[in-house]
Amino acid sequence: MKQHAELHDGGTLDYDDAFFDRAEADALFARLRDDTPWRQERSRLGPFPRLTAWYADPGLTYSYSGVTHEALAWTATLLAIRRRVEAAAMTPFNSVLLNYYRDGQDSIGYHADNESELGKNPVIASISLGAVRQFVLKHGATGDKLHFDLASGSLLVMGGTCQHHWVHMVPKTKQFVDGRINLTFRNLIGQAV
Repeated sequence: MKQHAELHDGGTLDYDDAFFDRAEADALFARLRDDTPWRQERSRLGPFPRLTAWYADPGLTYSYSGVTHEALAWTATLLAIRRRVEAAAMTPFNSVLLNYYRDGQDSIGYHADNESELGKNPVIASISLGAVRQFVLKHGATGDKLHFDLASGSLLVMGGTCQHHWVHMVPKTKQFVDGRINLTFRNLIGQAV
């Protein structure tokens, strides 16, 4: 089911809980889990509690949390997903960050995707594959929270001023959960290629 929400201060959310059907989502999860050259990145605070990989157009780099990613070349699988996501989000993307949450103890803390190379009002499109995990959005000024259980095969598009006024996270859980792979598509601007 497709849903659209207008957020405080001009942000938007569009959610499609079945962007990929169950069989497609399961096949993509297995392929990406097995074929991606996952890395355990480290920040000044220690290792990230998840594995990552970053694919992008040639010549691009992406830095956050003290880590600079050099572009891996797009695979045929990721290019096909990219084209489908671009059509749904009506936005071009030139990179995708993959996060592999191996179990309930893997997580990502509150953050906004607001690095300068993403531009003023970046559109971030997020595909979830595998286990259902909670996704939390929090308004920076009011502290209001929105909670979503992101289904396998779902697409969440954050747009408008969302990255200026809201932060988001995937919290740890003590419940047993299998692995989840998240693909966040971004469009980096202002880099020479």
